Amino acid sequence: MKILDVAVKEILDSRGENTIEVSLKSESGNPSTSPSAVSSGLNGLGQVGKASIPSGKSRGKREAAVLPFSEAAKVLEEIINPPAGGSLIGRDFNSIKEFDDFLIKLDGTPQKSKLGGNLILGLSLSFARALGAERGQELWEVLRQEFFPTVNNAPLPRIFANLINGGEHAKNNLDIQEYMVVTQGKDAKIVFERLKSFYSDLGEFLKKERGITELSLGDEGGYVLDWPNNFLPLNLLSQKVYSAGLANDWNLAIDAAASDFYQKDFYDFDGQKIKAEELTAFYRDYFQQLPLLISIEDPFTEDNGIDFGRLLAMEKNKRIVGDDLTATNPVAINEAFDKKWINAAIIKANQIGSLSETCAAIQAVHNRNGLAIISHRSGETDDCFLIHLAKASGAGGVKIGAPVRERLLKYQELVRLYS
Repeated sequence: MKILDVAVKEILDSRGENTIEVSLKSESGNPSTSPSAVSSGLNGLGQVGKASIPSGKSRGKREAAVLPFSEAAKVLEEIINPPAGGSLIGRDFNSIKEFDDFLIKLDGTPQKSKLGGNLILGLSLSFARALGAERGQELWEVLRQEFFPTVNNAPLPRIFANLINGGEHAKNNLDIQEYMVVTQGKDAKIVFERLKSFYSDLGEFLKKERGITELSLGDEGGYVLDWPNNFLPLNLLSQKVYSAGLANDWNLAIDAAASDFYQKDFYDFDGQKIKAEELTAFYRDYFQQLPLLISIEDPFTEDNGIDFGRLLAMEKNKRIVGDDLTATNPVAINEAFDKKWINAAIIKANQIGSLSETCAAIQAVHNRNGLAIISHRSGETDDCFLIHLAKASGAGGVKIGAPVRERLLKYQELVRLYS
């Protein structure tokens, strides 16, 4: 597929912060006159692919670099009109991986600090969508054909839905960042309706219990309140799952995001400064008291994989999930699985900064019989590519947030693709 033009513009994410939208036009005999193509400024002959890139508030140090719009626009202009020649425009690429490899080589830095992981991912996604437009395929079909050809009719993934927010995602006193229910079911529409009802009922209960008329929401739509300790929100979710008659199908999970409350060899947890061994005891107590709790993400700081492994060795039947630890990097994922630090990994495309590397990270998890959880970011856009990644790869889990506000677009796309 030959590249005819590319463009980048500044947009706002769900937190009202700046991010980028990238458009790419390929050579084709068909005119692209859809509203999305026209708004990109690339209308005319050719197929246009667009992508808007989310942003994370709680970012690990291993993530790909993020360029602000002004720098991304300057870099893109240099890619289009390089001083020494060799422009991206007019080049022909046969696959997403070939296109990504060109950009990654052009960047030449470990964390994509020259071109920016957000710009590379935007180009990668828009290329994939333009390729799909030429072939008459959706994004998930393009990805499956190139990266996951053996996947066939994968079931609906389990939804990790963040219903109570803490940590960096909320202005409250909770150290743990996300309190999630984990759904299960075959019918996407039924699962979605049950989750919406559960979320609404939880909100009404909290308002009545606290004697308030309005609830604040965190970055990902979860309810924001102060609590006596980090355990009680999880305990409440457990009680509500049982009382709703969902305990046979639903479970619970938390994202501790422990790097955010780690300070100089200690974790600030429940108002105490504790060591990793004491934090491990808290988690094990949670598991013991709450049989529905099946998963803890980033239970320790991203530099302490050994502590992940110790917890996993003690709780072999639970999911110990790497996020900041592995940063959607296939090499880091393989290492963490080899050392038995984790048995599941979060997949965030903008952590690694290209579609092909993201798909390689998913495959690395699957090769180790682990659970790949395709995840949103706290600062989201209306782009639903994460649902297409899940569909293409047959991923076992998706993290979308609460079924409210901008996250509803992801849920609606999930229902469409899995119905």
